[in-house]
Amino acid sequence: MSSVPPAAGETDEPGPPGAPPGPLAGLLVADFSRILAGPYCTMLLADLGAEVVKVESPGGDDTRTWMPPVRDGVSTYYLAVNRNKRSVALDLTEPADCAAAQELAARADILVENFKLGGLARFGLDYESVSDRNPAVIYASISGFGTGAGAVLPGYDLVVQAVSGLMSLTGEADGEPFRAGVAVFDVMCGLHAAIGILAALHHRAETGRGQHVEVSLLSAALSGLVNQAGAVVAGGVVPYRMGNSHPSLFPYEPLPAADGELIIIAGNDGQFRKLCEVLGAPELSGDARFARNKDRTANRDQLRPLLIERLARRTAMEWFRDLSDNGVACGPINTVDGGVAFAQQLGLDPVVTAGQGARAMPGIRNPIGLSATPARYRLPPPELDEHGAEIRRWLAGPRSIS
Repeated sequence: MSSVPPAAGETDEPGPPGAPPGPLAGLLVADFSRILAGPYCTMLLADLGAEVVKVESPGGDDTRTWMPPVRDGVSTYYLAVNRNKRSVALDLTEPADCAAAQELAARADILVENFKLGGLARFGLDYESVSDRNPAVIYASISGFGTGAGAVLPGYDLVVQAVSGLMSLTGEADGEPFRAGVAVFDVMCGLHAAIGILAALHHRAETGRGQHVEVSLLSAALSGLVNQAGAVVAGGVVPYRMGNSHPSLFPYEPLPAADGELIIIAGNDGQFRKLCEVLGAPELSGDARFARNKDRTANRDQLRPLLIERLARRTAMEWFRDLSDNGVACGPINTVDGGVAFAQQLGLDPVVTAGQGARAMPGIRNPIGLSATPARYRLPPPELDEHGAEIRRWLAGPRSIS
């Protein structure tokens, strides 16, 4: 497919001289999505080299107005999921803009959208219309609750956290349900959409044919509930809130040391024996009540105070160092800035800069490491319609032959 030319003065591939293009270089993504799941998906594709054109209404992506916090007057929510893209504002109710959108869809390798069911059909941008003009297109639809009876329901992450059952698992055992501190199912749905797109691209490479990829927030949520959903469908057991406790493991929760709490995990019997050795209580691992995981889980109320008694002798960071040095899984409970700093201390280089010069924007590194074709951070999140003029001129010109 043809690709969008860089804007005047724009460095298309900043980075070390001779650095390889991303593994998705040469693929054009028409991004008709907004908010989080879709933009997160398309940002991941863009990081890996795909050319992403973000199509916005004249009012822009809703998250441009989701503030505070802000950076230079721009919502950090928007900035977090829109790097490496070019923006064009199109009013689909205007014939010329609608024609430009249709032309973009006709040229695209991939189209991602999260409109309400049928919302794009009146503009000739639904799957049937686009695939009729562009049979090789990978058309990805993200919805809240699928295309059946749930199609009329607005798809917000918080609603899905509620109806999926996640909130029934989150919070103190005798307290009220809580939402997760981030839109976990939007992120999961975006990841599932990206995986589906890559699978469809592999199929297209074999057959030359595109296909329709469909992912819903609720389906992603139930998949993401893993062992808790498995307890229902395979075990006939309905999970319930347990605070920070785990239904199947102990210890697997925060425990208080002399000055604060520390996450401590014993994922198997060997790890529990090592924990007891470091705590100076090897006799606990030989106690029949605690020797095996199922026994520790059943007798957690007896074991917990014995562990706390020993942990109270030192600070959380002192225990963290000693337990970690001996292979026991543990960690301090950080704030988010502490989490970024911890990743930096471990050499993960979590912060990257997208673009160059005055518009350079810090963000979190794409978590996928590729030895030959690593992610690149070419462009900062675009201003609304920042690339509109160049994109309209390109769409009005002839298609190149790929």
